[in-house]
Amino acid sequence: MIPASAPADRRSPAAFALALLPGLLLCAAVTGAARGVEALELRWLGRGWLDAVVLAILIGAVIRSVWTPPAVLRPGIAFSARTLLEIAVVLLGASISAATILAIGPGLLLGTIAVVAVAIAASYGLGRLLRLPRRMAMLVACGNGICGNSAIVAVAPVIDAEPEEVTAAIAFTAVLGVAVVLLLPLLAVALEMSELPYGVIAGLTVYAVPQVLAATVPIGTLATQTGTLIKLVRVLMLGPVVLALSLAVAARAGQGGPGGALRRLRAVPLGRLVPWFIVGFLLMMGARSFGLIPAAALPPMGQAATALTVISMAALGLSTDARAVARSGPRIGVAVTLSLLVLLGLALGLVSLLAVG
Repeated sequence: MIPASAPADRRSPAAFALALLPGLLLCAAVTGAARGVEALELRWLGRGWLDAVVLAILIGAVIRSVWTPPAVLRPGIAFSARTLLEIAVVLLGASISAATILAIGPGLLLGTIAVVAVAIAASYGLGRLLRLPRRMAMLVACGNGICGNSAIVAVAPVIDAEPEEVTAAIAFTAVLGVAVVLLLPLLAVALEMSELPYGVIAGLTVYAVPQVLAATVPIGTLATQTGTLIKLVRVLMLGPVVLALSLAVAARAGQGGPGGALRRLRAVPLGRLVPWFIVGFLLMMGARSFGLIPAAALPPMGQAATALTVISMAALGLSTDARAVARSGPRIGVAVTLSLLVLLGLALGLVSLLAVG
């Protein structure tokens, strides 16, 4: 799974950078291997069947399955898996303008909101049918419907979830999220999807905003832009969902009214509701729309975003411990998997209903 952000580091910038270096070098080495395999594909097979983004995850995950990185490597791996990927998302904002948003249309945006609402309700219902506790079912539902680990962590204090419940929910969504990133491009090929509908489906089903890049970059620029925008709509629903849950939990506990809900909301840091990289993405998008970014700067920014994404996917593979899933229980795994399939079905239904692409 992608490691959570560490507490503020009080070391000097030089000492902090030195602590990150070993892990960064390992991620760079995995990235080099992925690029090398991609080059061999082009040479021997005539085309790259697996993009470097996907190869980086696979190589990293294989390494992680047989070897646990020592403590000296973990800060750099965590930094690559989270911060570098968030920087890539910010840079991606420069490739999207207001015209791109308008081209998507209000129907698709409203449809995205509807899909999230239905997915959360359906996922919660599935969890309860599988006899998951209420809190666990809600964690799985919000992680599945909104944005994976970030939603789980944001919702947990509002519903008084236990640490063990949070850990189990994150373990499954993290591992399954990697599987989605790997398998979704194959679905696009199998169904012969064009970039626009594939971007919509990726934005609606992939758990984390940065992972949308990994799932869409191999398909094309339009898929990446569309998927990121759709995913942002899902992420921005985290605030309203947390507010609704806080009101519901407060009422259930006999603390009805805004006072009880407000006390629960205070337990959720603002950064959980509106991550910094989402703000950065929107600012970059605004700068592009108003012509504040020179045209000559756009290609290097796009290339940098892609390069950072590959390095981050190597770190993601190195951070994903599939063995954690086995320790969390089969019912949670079934609930998460079925919830994801429901979400995929809703996404395909929305694309078909609106005749996207």
